[in-house]
Amino acid sequence: MNNTNKPTPENNSSGKNFRGTINLDVRDSKADWPAFLAKKAPKDAPNVLVILYDDTGCAAWSPYGGRINMPTLDRLAKNGLTYSQWHTTAVCSPTRSCFLTGRNHHQNGFGSISESAIGFPGYNGHIPPENGTIASVLRDAGWSTFWIGKNHNVPVDAFDMGSSKKRWPLGLGYDRFYGFLGGETNQWFPELIEDNHFVEQPYQPEEGYHFSKDIADKAIGFIRDSKQSQPEKPWYMWYCPGANHAPHHAPQDYIDKYKGVFDDGYEAYREWVLAKMIERGILPEGTELTPINPLPEGILPDADSVRPWETLSEDEKKLFCRMAEVYAAFSEYTDAQIGRLVDYLEESGQLDNTLILYCADNGASGEGSPNGSVNENRFFNGYPDDINQNLEMIDKLGSPDTYNHYPTGWATAFSTPYRMFKRYSSYAGGTADPLIIHWPKGITAKGEVRHQYHHCTDIVPTILECCGLKMPEMLDGVKQSPLAGVSMRYTFDNANAPTTKETQYYEMLGTRGIWHKGWKAATEHAPVPSDQGHFDKDRWQLFHTDADRSEAHDLADKEPEKLQELVDLWMAEAQKYNVLPLNDLGVKDFHELEFKAELPENGRYIYYPGTTEVPEASAARTLGVSFKILAEVEFTGDSQGVICAQGSRFGGYSLFVKGGKLTWVYNFLGIPPEQRLSCEAPALGKHIVGVEFIKESMSEKLETLGKMKLYVDDKVVAEAPFRTQSGRYALCGEGLCIGYDGGDAVSREYQPQFPFSGGRIVKVVFDIGNDAYQDLEQKFAARIARD
Repeated sequence: MNNTNKPTPENNSSGKNFRGTINLDVRDSKADWPAFLAKKAPKDAPNVLVILYDDTGCAAWSPYGGRINMPTLDRLAKNGLTYSQWHTTAVCSPTRSCFLTGRNHHQNGFGSISESAIGFPGYNGHIPPENGTIASVLRDAGWSTFWIGKNHNVPVDAFDMGSSKKRWPLGLGYDRFYGFLGGETNQWFPELIEDNHFVEQPYQPEEGYHFSKDIADKAIGFIRDSKQSQPEKPWYMWYCPGANHAPHHAPQDYIDKYKGVFDDGYEAYREWVLAKMIERGILPEGTELTPINPLPEGILPDADSVRPWETLSEDEKKLFCRMAEVYAAFSEYTDAQIGRLVDYLEESGQLDNTLILYCADNGASGEGSPNGSVNENRFFNGYPDDINQNLEMIDKLGSPDTYNHYPTGWATAFSTPYRMFKRYSSYAGGTADPLIIHWPKGITAKGEVRHQYHHCTDIVPTILECCGLKMPEMLDGVKQSPLAGVSMRYTFDNANAPTTKETQYYEMLGTRGIWHKGWKAATEHAPVPSDQGHFDKDRWQLFHTDADRSEAHDLADKEPEKLQELVDLWMAEAQKYNVLPLNDLGVKDFHELEFKAELPENGRYIYYPGTTEVPEASAARTLGVSFKILAEVEFTGDSQGVICAQGSRFGGYSLFVKGGKLTWVYNFLGIPPEQRLSCEAPALGKHIVGVEFIKESMSEKLETLGKMKLYVDDKVVAEAPFRTQSGRYALCGEGLCIGYDGGDAVSREYQPQFPFSGGRIVKVVFDIGNDAYQDLEQKFAARIARD
């Protein structure tokens, strides 16, 4: 046999680029190693570092004139470019999907956040294969790829360990991942994932732990490991700290730095920072402030309104200022940790040829309500904050004892000069964000401002052009859809270049807008209105943003033809990009459409010790329903620890043994006192212990009211009226744990984890009722109104 034919792609399993020869005897054959080796990046290709904060309006940070000191960002701005008209989708998951793929958020299935996915093409939370990721492109082209920090783009139906990891970071083209999957995490007790598995935090807050510090350490380690083995290989890192999303957690020394900085209040801050932004050239002379409550009565929800500063009591002013101080401390502390990463890049000679994009994913957040909150989880349960309870916690803000968020007044202030804030895609208060680009080797201009209008869909095209690459027509065997954005590189060394972007639509939670060649149309609509729907009756506004940057002057009545042109263009874009159907459902109605793991026919779930934490979307749902939780446990004389737990001190439940007592705690949104039932722990041997909750009613505040019973074997040993939550235990992590309490502890009676010992948990059985709350009267009224 003497076959010298080259193998065809069909019979060469290792690739089609083999250029050697194959004969019967290896001695007569010629190898071709390059055909099998990974592709190398172009010579002198840059590293790419994308830093993406949460919930930060343009008026917050020092490079834009704000009072929050950002030393690392200031350093990069002085040697780079500051963008004054860069925009996002108004909410985190959707914006982040654009950073992943360069396509619009509805194209990616991220019309809203992962946790609020519903079964429609634009809203299911599943990025389709035709929208390949920047990480996949760069990895194939020779870059190492890393994702650090927040994810929030794993589909809600794939959070659990039994799900496919195809849409986890490693399945989306990233070599390594370290961070959390959900929309937020406790900065003192994060729910951590490394690559494809849960891990425990490396040390505790009393030992100096904070998530921002941890991820900076991990980022440096990832890059160092890569460079030590392949020093010439460039890398791409997506660095997503939990800041500035609630909970606002920061070390006390950073909080103390801001004492008194915001004492003049949020309305005075707006006046002050507008002048600073104009002075720095961020905004043009003559830019005007918009009202603090710009939507008409009946459209602006109470939860999104701003209380005028002059109407507050002295105690309220003190509380609200402290909340702003903690937020500022959180932001600066995180920037300081990023500074350690930038210092490492400089020390290792990598900084000059690292393309750094430092930005935020949406405007400042209004999820703290008009009174602020010591537990942001109330917002996601539709439960009102209590100003007196908040005042009691003023000295603990930012600590592990709170899950705090500032009031809507500061959201408006940090989004100056624009209308509204996060969630409002119709206005720049929700979409205008800071962006600073630093790349000494690729940008000659330093310390300059760029005013071209751009959007988060433009980030991927910019990175590709700077790396000398194009989006491939085929990726992983799938024909790719066109990129939705345009590269911004043309702006790097030409401050006066006209904007190359022509059109960008906006939609979030029913709010809508469209920008086209310097004009913008926007709806008067709220993301969670009391009077839902009626999209066809919304009033559209018109702004000439080239002349009116703050969108202060509505020209709809003066320019009806221009307005209609833009409204028609919005509908064309909506049909093109899977925007319909529009969804502005409130908390109660939304929970009926969101993804939930399919309930077993008998309503029963069985869990065993040693099981990895089960995410809330996949766990037995004890929210708003009757339920039983019964555990089979072998007790010894020294049994102690958690039998089962879900949630945290800010909302959750736990069944545990401590000090010879069997205790059930239900922590309703962290509002003291803890609801509890307790008895003597059972005698030696195997026993059935647990609780039964019998639902009786639902309050207007969405509390599920009923009777809780504690069982030992077949006897009720304690009972009392209880209230349980109806919305969710957490927006992130804090899932169901068997034999321990992961993350932050539910009860203040024990420390985190508190694993069960001195006995054995055989199994824990959940029986879930089918009596979930439905407001049929409200639904009927809403249907009649729409019809």
